Amino acid sequence: MNISLRDHIRKRREEEDDDMMMFLFPTLYLMGSAREGGVKKKRHTSEEIGEVKVHRLLEGHIMNCQVTFRMEPHIFKELATYLRRKRLVVDTRIMVKEKLGFFLYMLSRNASYEDLAVTFSHNNDTFHCHINHFFKKVIPTLSRRFLQSPDHNQVHPKIQDNFRFYPFFKNYLGAIDGTHIPISISPEKYSPFRNRKGTLSMNVMVACDFDLNITFISSGWEGSTIDSRVLRSAMSKGFQVPPGKFYLVDGGYANTPSFLAPY
Repeated sequence: MNISLRDHIRKRREEEDDDMMMFLFPTLYLMGSAREGGVKKKRHTSEEIGEVKVHRLLEGHIMNCQVTFRMEPHIFKELATYLRRKRLVVDTRIMVKEKLGFFLYMLSRNASYEDLAVTFSHNNDTFHCHINHFFKKVIPTLSRRFLQSPDHNQVHPKIQDNFRFYPFFKNYLGAIDGTHIPISISPEKYSPFRNRKGTLSMNVMVACDFDLNITFISSGWEGSTIDSRVLRSAMSKGFQVPPGKFYLVDGGYANTPSFLAPY
């Protein structure tokens, strides 16, 4: 082996050793730091726990409650009392008011579990359990109790007393439209929830009467689902229109059965 080749091999080995040291030194430093800081650090250190925070908002300025929960304090308290009385939500380690508080906070802020953890100082499993309870039991029960279809035998006063609408809309019960609710979901499930605007959402159909009271909601469909399919699903799950009656519809709902008239 000639001298130039031997020098080249020695130089290459030295370079490889240098590269290895550049990798090992940071690694050893990080390992040492991890051992020194190995004591588990408590995440929720705030003295103002969730229950205290909700109480402060309810007893403080009315605007703070409206901004946080989208309702006045007396309505919040009445709702919490109703849920407790009907045993739809019960006091456990976490009281009813706090459970209602973080559910409404999530709805009003489109908050993630991590946002809730920072605000109310509970872990993600706790939020998952109680929020699922609201969606699967509380909301359906309240819907059956309070969402009432309009009386199809009576013409609404806003139609009957307005010469511009009567008798042209005397057989109409209300209006139907859809809305897209933004969602957060794991990347592997993105595709069906991506709507035509490129964002992730859930397609929700809402029917209301002429007082703008909601009478029916159909939710759960992916953002890519067309409106007419959401409507057909709603009809199969209880949304019925009496013979000879109509709803005003918009957009993708225009190409639907004949009892639904477009704007």
